[in-house]
Amino acid sequence: MSSFHTGLRPSSPHALQRKLLIILLGSLTAVCVLLGLLYNAGMRQTLMDQLHEQLNASVERASSYSVGLARPDQRLYAPGQAAGTLTARFVDRYVFSGDVLDQHGERVMLTQDDAIHLVTIDVNSEPVRRSLSVGDYLLSAVPDPGSGGVLIVGLPLDSTDRTLLEMAWLTLFIAISLVLGTGLVGTWLISRSLAPLKRVAAVASSVAAEELDSGKVELTQRVAIADAVPGTEVGNVGRALNAMLDNVSTALTAREKSQDQMRQFVADASHELRTPLSAIRGYTELLSATEHFSPDGRRSVDRVLQQSHRMGSLVENLLLLARLDEENSFTMKRLDLCVLTADITEDFKVTADDHQWEFECQAPGTFVDADSSSLRRVITNLLANARKHTSAGNSVTVSVGQDVENNEAVLQVHDTGEGISEDFLPKVFERFTRADKARSGSDGTTGLGLPIAKSIVEAHHGTITVTSQPGNTLFEVRLPLADEMPASDKPETLG
Repeated sequence: MSSFHTGLRPSSPHALQRKLLIILLGSLTAVCVLLGLLYNAGMRQTLMDQLHEQLNASVERASSYSVGLARPDQRLYAPGQAAGTLTARFVDRYVFSGDVLDQHGERVMLTQDDAIHLVTIDVNSEPVRRSLSVGDYLLSAVPDPGSGGVLIVGLPLDSTDRTLLEMAWLTLFIAISLVLGTGLVGTWLISRSLAPLKRVAAVASSVAAEELDSGKVELTQRVAIADAVPGTEVGNVGRALNAMLDNVSTALTAREKSQDQMRQFVADASHELRTPLSAIRGYTELLSATEHFSPDGRRSVDRVLQQSHRMGSLVENLLLLARLDEENSFTMKRLDLCVLTADITEDFKVTADDHQWEFECQAPGTFVDADSSSLRRVITNLLANARKHTSAGNSVTVSVGQDVENNEAVLQVHDTGEGISEDFLPKVFERFTRADKARSGSDGTTGLGLPIAKSIVEAHHGTITVTSQPGNTLFEVRLPLADEMPASDKPETLG
């Protein structure tokens, strides 16, 4: 995966839209609450002012009518009083009369409990609210000019309270409707406004998903012209992204050209080196066979022959890497991985008898589609790596199994050697990298065995990994299992 994709945190594509909508609805809700409170407070004040005016008028009518009464126990049938008006007269805190005018003009007498509430009202004070048997009332106490006692007049609060409650529910309904309507319209408008940004993000995501670290890469993704017009925030981002993609595409083209030149140079140089190396090896073998040398001379000739073989192996490996980099096609056929691995392991039992070799076929009939010579080289390189980098007497266990869940064949090479150092482990598959003291062994290496194995495995759409601790090093190769085929068409297996 390319470095552009590494470390990206998954996030909701609607995160910004959700935040903007939350801010919009939160602000609108706060405004609606504030306006609702102010409106209801204003309505309450207005209605209470009107009620106070009506109460003052009722008090004046009752006071004027009280002057003409001969006795203090006579009832105050003051004309012009509205339905629900309460009137009461006290002399020395004794209730001489107290009643309420109902909707039909009839008088409803007050109870003893009502009288207890009424006598506690201070004369000439601000009107007060009391809960009586006939309902909640706004009451005012003034001196009674007719009896010399106290005159109490009140108006019902039920109508005012009901009006305020209805206004509160109406305000709440309007606020909820406004918030819901704004939410729907806001969602549509914000989504429409952010659509260009989502398209720009989609282009960036598609580029991030590209494999930019290796191979030929063609970045054809670009932000649409309509979304890259400078002057707006999204347009500026789109234009900058297109400019960046142009630069990246140019850099990738230059990298690919440089890699092609390097591959061609390596292939040409390796090809040119084969002839003189063959001549050196041939003449050295001829001298060794026809001439008589002193012991030191013989060692020198053998050393020249040994190094010429090593150089020839290096040249062949370089040519193979060049061919793999050019993505040449393989000759693919169905192979029994157990049979192939067992055959190679048997060879190592004979040629490297200073190690203990074991083979386990955990899943007989594990077939893969692969190039036979290339896959043989992968297994050989892994076993040779285990032999070279572990001291004599160590065990090497080779096993073949299946990962049914992922439909993969699994080849594992495990050794009990000294292990790979933690610092060198991430570089083990890089070309021309060799561990000086990470793994013991006396054989010289070119640093190309594992990189060649990795290139071949990846060319077969597989993976190769390594884990290592002292006494426990494991190389694991995973290849796609071959598709099922009729029994009559399956390849023949050895043995």
